[in-house]
Amino acid sequence: MNKEGSDAESVADGYMKIGEHGELVPNYDMTLINFEEGDVLKGRVVRVDRDEVLVDIGFKSEGVIPPKELSVRYNVNPTEVISVNDEIDVMVLQKEDQDGRLILSKKRAETERAFRELERTYREDGNIVGEVIEIVKGGLILDIGLRGFLPASLVDIKRVKNLRKFIGEKLECKIVEFNRFRNNVVLSRKAYLEKSLKVTRKSIIEGLSIGQVKKGVISNIVDFGAFVDLGGIDGLIHISELSWNHINHPSEVVIVGDEVDVVILDIDKEKERVSLGLKQTQKDPWVEVAKKFSKGDLVAGKICKIVPFGIFVEIGDGIEGLVHISELSSQHVTNPEEVCSIGDEVDVCVVDIDLDRRRIGLSIKKAESQDSQEARAGSEEAKGKKPPADVSEGMKELKKEIEEDLGVEDYSLEVKKLKEFVSTEEAVTDESEDVAKSGEQPAQSLETILEEMKKNSRS
Repeated sequence: MNKEGSDAESVADGYMKIGEHGELVPNYDMTLINFEEGDVLKGRVVRVDRDEVLVDIGFKSEGVIPPKELSVRYNVNPTEVISVNDEIDVMVLQKEDQDGRLILSKKRAETERAFRELERTYREDGNIVGEVIEIVKGGLILDIGLRGFLPASLVDIKRVKNLRKFIGEKLECKIVEFNRFRNNVVLSRKAYLEKSLKVTRKSIIEGLSIGQVKKGVISNIVDFGAFVDLGGIDGLIHISELSWNHINHPSEVVIVGDEVDVVILDIDKEKERVSLGLKQTQKDPWVEVAKKFSKGDLVAGKICKIVPFGIFVEIGDGIEGLVHISELSSQHVTNPEEVCSIGDEVDVCVVDIDLDRRRIGLSIKKAESQDSQEARAGSEEAKGKKPPADVSEGMKELKKEIEEDLGVEDYSLEVKKLKEFVSTEEAVTDESEDVAKSGEQPAQSLETILEEMKKNSRS
C-alpha cells in the first residue's frame, strides 16, 4: 500500500487529522475518553499527598481527589486508604473547577456501588459485614461502603453498656431500614444473632423440663426481676421468685455476672420463654414457722418496716409478720409512725399463720392484753397460795411452846377465849365508869378474870 493510501486510512479511522498546513498530525482527541459529571470511571493513582490525590483517568489532565472525598471515614490520612498505582473507581464531581481542575471522588463512587449491592441484599434478606469506625449518639457507625447506622439497642441480644469495645471490629448485621434517596441505612446485629440462635434456642428449650435445676449466669437486672443466661437462651426470675423474704429490688439478692442454680418453673415453647425460680433452691424458712410458732404464742421481734396499714415485725431469720394498724394498740391509731419506729423491739402475739400464702398475722394489742392477764393471775395466785411447808412447821412449834408456857392444851382455844375477855373488858370498863358515877361496887377487873381463868385451867 502506498503512503497516500495509508494516510487516507489513518484519517478515516480518526487517529490522524490534517493539520493547519495540510500535513497529517495525531488526533489526540481520539485518545481522550468522553464522560459527564456523575459518571463513575476507573483510574490509576499517580500521586498521594496529604491534601490531595492525583488520578489518571485517561483525560488530558489528571483528576484530583480532595481528602474529604477519599473515604466514608472522617479525617483519614490518605496514605492509610490509598497507594500509588492503585486501580480505583472514581466519580466525576466537576469536569473543571474554578482552577481548571478535574474534581473526582473515590468515596461517592464506592457509595454508589455499595447502594446497589445493599439494595439487592436488603431485598434478599441477606447479611452485610462492616467495620465499626465511629461511636455516635445512640449507636455505632459501620463502614459498609457507606456510613451505616447501628443503634445501640440493636448491637446485641443483651443490653450493651460499653460500645467502645466494638471500635475496629467487623460485625455481621441485617439491614432493617433502607432509603437510598436519604442515604439512610439502618442495621441490626441483634436480628442477625437472633436468627442464628433461633435453631440453638429451639434445641435448648426442647431439652428443658419443668422442675429441672440448671446453672446459669445473671445477664441483666430489671425492676421486676432478673434475667439468667442458660447458655443460648435467657430465662426470667420474677422478683417474687428470687427470695423467700420480702425484697424491694432484685439487686438486693443478685448482681450481673453471678452464677446461680435455678429451677425451671414454666416453659412457653411457642414464645420461647422460660420462667425460673431461685428461692426454690434454698431452704424454705416457713417450714420452720409451722414447727416453731402456734396461734396465741407470745414472740419477741423487731420492727423492720412501717407502711400506712401497719408494721412488719421480724420474728425470726427471714420471717416477717404483719401487725395491722388495728392491732397496734387498744387505743385508736391513725398513723403507725405515731406509736412505733423502725428498729423498735416489741412483743407480739401470733394471731394467724397462713403457710400457703407465706403470711403470719401478729398483734401488739393482744400481746399487751395477755401480759396484763398473766400479771393479774399471778397476783391472785400469790394472795391465795398456802405458806411453804417449813413455815407451817415453824408455826406449829411456836404454838406448842406457847401452850407449854401457859400450861394449856389448845392455844387456839385460849386465844379465842382471850378475844372474848377483851370484849368483856371493854364492857366492864364502861360499866365501871357508870358505877363510879352512881357509887356502886365495880365488877371484877380483867386481871382478876385472867388469874381465875389460869387457876381453873390448872385444876
